[in-house]
Amino acid sequence: MALVAGGMTALVKAQGVNYPAFQLVFIRALIGLLFILPLIWRHRKEMRAVRYPWRNLFRICCNAIALTSNFIAIGLLPLATVNAIGFSRPLVTMALAVTLLGESVNRYRWAGACLAFMGVLVVINPVGGEVNAGILIILVSVIFGALAVIQARALRAENTTVMMVFYTVGLAAITAIPAVWTWKPVAPSDWIPLLGIGLLAQLGQYCFLQAYRKADAAILAPVSYLSLLVVTAIGYFLFNEVPEPRVSYGMAIILISLLSTAILEHFEKDARKG
Repeated sequence: MALVAGGMTALVKAQGVNYPAFQLVFIRALIGLLFILPLIWRHRKEMRAVRYPWRNLFRICCNAIALTSNFIAIGLLPLATVNAIGFSRPLVTMALAVTLLGESVNRYRWAGACLAFMGVLVVINPVGGEVNAGILIILVSVIFGALAVIQARALRAENTTVMMVFYTVGLAAITAIPAVWTWKPVAPSDWIPLLGIGLLAQLGQYCFLQAYRKADAAILAPVSYLSLLVVTAIGYFLFNEVPEPRVSYGMAIILISLLSTAILEHFEKDARKG
């Protein structure tokens, strides 16, 4: 899963130099739409029984902004920096879940969130560094990505297939106009990596769903943190990106906080069972 996500990120980084982010997101969504056309036909009755159309629409708008912002940031910042700051999304999601959904959070998660937030601040360096447009853009991606997750949680009563179709069709529809407006002619040789972005995105979703069906989330969460190392390695070997010391320190703090939280929660869960 981490390797698939890393591969897609590398393709976005490489193609982002030549093509606008809206165009990349639209092509990604269009390929996903082609994949789910049989699913739409098979579940066409469910498609007519959407329970929360406006909430679904708001979720897709948030996803479109988050994904486009992320693609723009990948073109502006080193991959390690984008990925490290992106790991603050669970922190924002947790705070929004408490505020908007009334969810409760245990002490381990609060402690881990505070430590991880310190790591993000080390990466961003808001005091000693200059205001960087790329940093602001990836923060926009984090906020709207968290809002999309909150909307997905609020849509638990909605049919899963409906949500999947809404996501893919909505993402293609929302990004179509800005993609056409900023469209750049695609060189024949570039269609392969552009199609690869869409294919890896769909493969990543499939791997994600299969992994969480067959293994416990407490086991998978620490494994997902390997993406920090995978993406950093891709940035180093493919794009000659050497993380600044503060980025490395911040990544270490984030990893320690997330891993510690997952381990402590796992032990507490086992103690309750015992």
